[in-house]
Amino acid sequence: MSLLQVRNLKTYFPVTGGVFGRIIGNIKAVDEVSLNVEEQEIVSVVGESGCGKTTLGLSILGLVPVTSGEIAFSDDVVDTGKPASWARHRRNYQIIFQDPFTSLNPRHTIFDILSEPMLLHGICSRRDVRGECVRLMQQVGLSPDYLDRFPHAFSGGQRQRIAIARAIGVRPAMIVCDEVVSALDVSVQAQIIQLLLDLKREMKLSLFFIAHDLSLVKSISDRIYVMYLGKIVESARPAGLFSAPRHPYTAALLRSIPTLDRSRKPQILGGEVPSPAKVPPGCVFKGRCPRAQEKCNVSHPPLERESDRRQVACYYPL
Repeated sequence: MSLLQVRNLKTYFPVTGGVFGRIIGNIKAVDEVSLNVEEQEIVSVVGESGCGKTTLGLSILGLVPVTSGEIAFSDDVVDTGKPASWARHRRNYQIIFQDPFTSLNPRHTIFDILSEPMLLHGICSRRDVRGECVRLMQQVGLSPDYLDRFPHAFSGGQRQRIAIARAIGVRPAMIVCDEVVSALDVSVQAQIIQLLLDLKREMKLSLFFIAHDLSLVKSISDRIYVMYLGKIVESARPAGLFSAPRHPYTAALLRSIPTLDRSRKPQILGGEVPSPAKVPPGCVFKGRCPRAQEKCNVSHPPLERESDRRQVACYYPL
């Protein structure tokens, strides 16, 4: 069963200009994106910085205004213009942000940070909430003695564990993980990823990973979506995506993975990423694509299904 279904999602941010501040254009951060996440599945979204990955994650949870499209949680379609419609799903769909320091209120103790969402969603009573916070701290590998401390007293890895504890405290069905280890030391990253995988197994969670680290998503994902300039250009299982990429952009991304093999010559993708405020007509990748032809100037190729778990948006795939 699908926990999350997204269809033709658009998230545009208006660009204003002139004396009267009129809207003169839009930044197309997320443009016609469709995807789904199944129960107990790990789905990852990868792409260059600025491609719209984080905005996609925020849009899915209603943390930024959605321009158009359909979002359904367990077949319950959200009325994206009504906060009450989003509120029905807040408990089941949580997020862990990239920066573990700015995502925690510096004026609240760890007990306040963990207890507030549980009390809000009726997970436990005020009489029992201290015990629940103790259990959460132990579950993420921290001492319950830290509950009365403030976020500044912890390291980056410890703060991210606290953010994870806050997310799982309301017993969600899915967690959006927005670059959860990119701000941490390399020595700590593996510990946090292993913690998330252990929690996923114990709590039967689905995880929606937003990441730059291709080696990471290859090792943990059930499916991977590749995003470029606000659009999904390819999706596949990790084995198929890494062994035989079909979209030229995916192939370029995989060639960017560092290697100790000196015999492999670096292949640099030419051109610049267009501005999302001035998306060119036709295929959004045509200006950097070595396979682009005249047809690519006419329209952006649709994301077509090639097999059960493979989709490609390219007129001339590899």
